[in-house]
Amino acid sequence: MLARLTSLAVIGVRAYPVQVEVDLAPGLPAFATVGLPNEAVRESKERVRSALANSGYALPVNRITVNLAPADVRKEGAGFDLPIALGILAAAGAFPAEALMGLAVVGELALDGSIRPVRGVLPMAVAAGQDSLKGLIVPAENAGEAAVVQGVTVLAARRLDQVVAHLLERQPLPQASADGQLLEHAQGIGGLDMAEVRGQEHVKRALTIAAAGGHNVLMTGPPGSGKTMLSRRLPTILPPLTFSEAVEVTQVASVAGTLPAGQALVAQRPFRAPHHTVSDVGLIGGGTVPRPGEVSLAHHGVLFLDELPEFKKNVLEVLRQPMEAGRVTITRAAATVDFPARFMLVAAMNPCPCGYYGDPKRHCSCAPQQIQGYLSRVSGPLMDRIDLQIEVPAVPFRDLAADTAGPPSSELRAQVIAARGLQAARLIDSGLFCNAQMTTSLTRQHCKLSREGLSLLERAMERFKLSARAYSRILKIARTIADLDGEEAIGLGHLSEAIGYRSLDRGML
Repeated sequence: MLARLTSLAVIGVRAYPVQVEVDLAPGLPAFATVGLPNEAVRESKERVRSALANSGYALPVNRITVNLAPADVRKEGAGFDLPIALGILAAAGAFPAEALMGLAVVGELALDGSIRPVRGVLPMAVAAGQDSLKGLIVPAENAGEAAVVQGVTVLAARRLDQVVAHLLERQPLPQASADGQLLEHAQGIGGLDMAEVRGQEHVKRALTIAAAGGHNVLMTGPPGSGKTMLSRRLPTILPPLTFSEAVEVTQVASVAGTLPAGQALVAQRPFRAPHHTVSDVGLIGGGTVPRPGEVSLAHHGVLFLDELPEFKKNVLEVLRQPMEAGRVTITRAAATVDFPARFMLVAAMNPCPCGYYGDPKRHCSCAPQQIQGYLSRVSGPLMDRIDLQIEVPAVPFRDLAADTAGPPSSELRAQVIAARGLQAARLIDSGLFCNAQMTTSLTRQHCKLSREGLSLLERAMERFKLSARAYSRILKIARTIADLDGEEAIGLGHLSEAIGYRSLDRGML
């Protein structure tokens, strides 16, 4: 007897259909799985055997062959347990094999027959919708995640025997549905607030500009000046995720296994802060079976690198390509996968190894060669890709003890949302949504300067020896500052402020 059904697997953040074929043939009892299974898939026979027995079904005394097609693509993970078990039961006549037509099935089996959650269910639901399948049977803990995709009937299963009862039309599985206002319910700015940071108003201004235009930021200052505190509050002034952005972020989290249990959709912009000992694979992604790294987990959010020069040089250099392209391409012998990586880089560093170079109140004990060697750990090409370079001095006592606070995150966020609205309208034909993403042609089109502005920028380029990439970034920052002011034209004030955010280019450290 032969039975066929559809399952799904994930490569990168995209899913593809897998045909599960189960054949029961006469002969000595045996259980073979073919189709390039990895160790987790090969071990499924033991889980399936116990799950069937503990659910009241006997494993057929036949030669069982399971084929996972396409056979030339390596299969990994435990998500094939449930479809293999159902294929065996269908081939043995426990229920009509036709009941599986048009359904996709995924799930890991426990030894008692219960169904455990798996990674990557949201991309699988997207693929099921694209293949026009009539239904998708998933573990109950993954059902809310899968139900986010419109047009797909998602059936939540907790036990193997429940699925069999559904296929026999005795007891239908519950159909999962997503709350249509799920995103709106969870879009608050959290418990952090910019008003908690005393002083550093010029840094808050720079971070507001960065949030409004999606620009990368580097903050330089002595220990305890508030760099980390400010960085962790940056997501509170970013605009809320759109539904399409939330789906993309959730897909990455689902594949990486970082989506909290029972959560259907990531509604807050990610904030990732890897330790400086992270490897290049941990940061960029990869592995034998490619997994998303920190840059992809920060997609549509913030990647915060504290103590930037302490990261290994080869780790920092792998950031250059995704910062430009917004994607990571990982090539292996078997396949090439893409992971999204459109993030805001926010980095913090001390001006020297001891941290007090340039501090008027603390003595710096570092030699000039030490300072130069410390700063040179961050390469010029990487520094070119950082739009705003901000000096963060120590906070004076009068600011720390002041009763008055600066503007709250909600006020700054409203400014950012208004500026992003102008940018979205301006860039609507290009499919982009913020100034930092503008191409060279779009920058020339939307960042035109007056004669006086061109003269000012020319003098800055010559005096500070700025690169062509720095020139482009100054124009984009000036465009963002004008958007925050609600101005169509870039004025001299906007341009001067943008040039001021190139402190390292000006050799001020």
